[in-house]
Amino acid sequence: MGVLYPRNVAVASLEVRYRAATEAAALLDRSERGKLALSGSQAAEFLDSLLSNDIASIETGHGASAALLTHKGRLLADVRVLRSVDELELDCERAALQALFDALSGYRIGYDAELHKRTLQRGLLSLIGPGGDALLDRAPGTVEHDHVEAAIDGRAVRLIRTDVGIDVLCTSEDSEAIAAALVASGAEPIDEQTAEIVRIESGRPRFGVELDETTMPQEAGIHERAVSYSKGCYIGQETVARLYWKGKPNRHLRGLRFAGPAERGATLALAGREVGAVGSVAQSPRLGTIGLALLRREAEPGAALEVSGGGSAIVSDLPFER
Repeated sequence: MGVLYPRNVAVASLEVRYRAATEAAALLDRSERGKLALSGSQAAEFLDSLLSNDIASIETGHGASAALLTHKGRLLADVRVLRSVDELELDCERAALQALFDALSGYRIGYDAELHKRTLQRGLLSLIGPGGDALLDRAPGTVEHDHVEAAIDGRAVRLIRTDVGIDVLCTSEDSEAIAAALVASGAEPIDEQTAEIVRIESGRPRFGVELDETTMPQEAGIHERAVSYSKGCYIGQETVARLYWKGKPNRHLRGLRFAGPAERGATLALAGREVGAVGSVAQSPRLGTIGLALLRREAEPGAALEVSGGGSAIVSDLPFER
């Protein structure tokens, strides 16, 4: 991820960037996310057989979160699916793109569904903060993943509602001009560091950081938004459904409030027993040093943990209290 700073725009302080991202409107370039699309009469049916959520029921102008799972119910990708008139658009963390592409390519045989690469062809800009709507002539609906076609600076875009603002999907060639227009309208350019603070405060896990091929949706706390327990079969369904109906996850995504500096990957222990490792860490202007981690279920909110290297942390519910 990066930021498109138009020429002659000074880089603001962290406090200014954070305030924009939490109280006004901030702008971040997320064009490096993996982007694919599927077209064809059976595209939705095919995705429904592959991904964890109910893709077939998504209506035009709406979308859903979904997971690509292994046969044992572990995560290979955390995917956003948007339905437009002619196709289904997908995006994911770049670290998960190859696994998603391989699955779409390998399981597509027998379906009328054509796969399209879009990572390099499409730009993705994120307006983060409550003030994004005011910068646009037209805004998407209020439900996450609602999307609408619009124009910025005379250039065609797709505006997508997110949990922290609005994403702007455009052609790669238009990204810089659209970013400049949004900054001219009042958006504050920010960097990934600032966006990570907002993500961690909101308790949103990220594939390649908190989530990987060892994680199940229930452990990560994404099953409520990304898993259907009522639709037909998909890869990994049996394991995920069995855990949902009959079991308890061994781990849970938790927040951490550190007493001092901390680093990603540091071991976390409860009463001398290892319960996890630090995932993300950020220095929040409001909360101090905070982080996310997948912790064994005995490390409940309020528990005091030892951090390798001599530090300590308190386990927190998510999202962090504002």
